[in-house]
Amino acid sequence: MLTENADDLLRYFRRRVGDDDAPDLLADTLMTAWRRTPVLPQDPGEARAWLFGVAHKTLLNHRRGIQRRTRLADRVRTVLASTDPAPAADAGLDVRDAINALDSRHAEIVRLVHWEGFTLAQVADILDQPASTVRNHYQQAKQHLREALEATVIC
Repeated sequence: MLTENADDLLRYFRRRVGDDDAPDLLADTLMTAWRRTPVLPQDPGEARAWLFGVAHKTLLNHRRGIQRRTRLADRVRTVLASTDPAPAADAGLDVRDAINALDSRHAEIVRLVHWEGFTLAQVADILDQPASTVRNHYQQAKQHLREALEATVIC
């Protein structure tokens, strides 16, 4: 029953969403119908109508997804328009290079504190480490950064 109606379903989707999305929607529909075959009507006419009902719901989900993505993109554009522009690509390269040269666990703590704005207690939660360990690693990282940046200024 599923394969007999596949061409009709593909045409159904092509007329509604075009050639790019139609095959994916057909696959989603057939997968859903296959999982729900225990409730598939025995009568061929009823089964075909049931299958198109599944296709219709798949199409509605697809359209809702497009709407959600569009709304999200609009919100992101609004937020980006209201924020300060990003610094130039080469701004702070010495600092970034010094952070990248740190031990990976120290570098992540510095990034979470200074780039993402978390407190050391929050970083401890994020990294699932004791707060005292994070404070200690942060102090070590600051010392290494200070030394690396002083060496850069002297050169």
